[in-house]
Amino acid sequence: MSASTADEERKPTGPRARMLPQLRHAHILSALAAQGAVQVSVIAQELGVSDMTVRRDLMDLETAGRLTRTFGGALDTGAGRQTPVDRDEPHFEARMKRQREAKEAIAAAAAGLARGYRTIALDVGTTTHLLAHRLAGQPEAKLFTNSLRIAGELAADVAEVYVPGGRVRAGELAIGGSAAVAQFQSLWFDIAFIGVSGITPSGIFDYSFDDVELKRIYLRRSGLSVVLCDASKFGRMSLVHIAALREFNVLVTDATPPPLLAAALAEAGVRTEIASTTDNS
Repeated sequence: MSASTADEERKPTGPRARMLPQLRHAHILSALAAQGAVQVSVIAQELGVSDMTVRRDLMDLETAGRLTRTFGGALDTGAGRQTPVDRDEPHFEARMKRQREAKEAIAAAAAGLARGYRTIALDVGTTTHLLAHRLAGQPEAKLFTNSLRIAGELAADVAEVYVPGGRVRAGELAIGGSAAVAQFQSLWFDIAFIGVSGITPSGIFDYSFDDVELKRIYLRRSGLSVVLCDASKFGRMSLVHIAALREFNVLVTDATPPPLLAAALAEAGVRTEIASTTDNS
């Protein structure tokens, strides 16, 4: 075999060999323009390249000012895009004061959805915390949560309360890390309630890198997954993209979503429940 023949045989073939960086960048920017956010794993699969290649592309595009990298992906924050991006997580007590009436109404509606279910997963967050108080006194319920606040307050009022082992995040009092994920990903919940910091047609978002993996576990490992989100979070992004709209079943909110978001929710098959703020006792 000649040296030239051997060199030719060692050359890569298929999509990995043909896709130039400029073409990959164009694909990423096109996906961002259409969706508002992208995930590294999805782009890598679409282009037939490694996750590391996509991460390098995102770094190059961020340096050029074309996007903002996030945990596991990127957001479209380029010129002309008006979607606000919330980068810093306010303290729990400060968030609890925001939209309190709306959150109470959402919690009341969510408690109605929880009736009749035995195994209930509760995410961290202010609205899920308000929901937890409404689940007290259910003698047959088994509650699973990564919130120490929720677990501590409900331990005496719910039949069984379970928390995973892991690292505790100060301020939020949330348990996270690989040990917590490993414990809860082996379970199956009848219903799960997930808190978010924003929702757009491209999906749901959160502030914290630490909490997102357990949020995704709740979404994947529940018979019915319910997102709790007040209307002030419509059209807002944070640095962590949790999931696409198609990955949960029900949105409980306090107002009708704007037309573009409503259309995206309908297309994704998400049922929207509008909580009444006139009677949330």
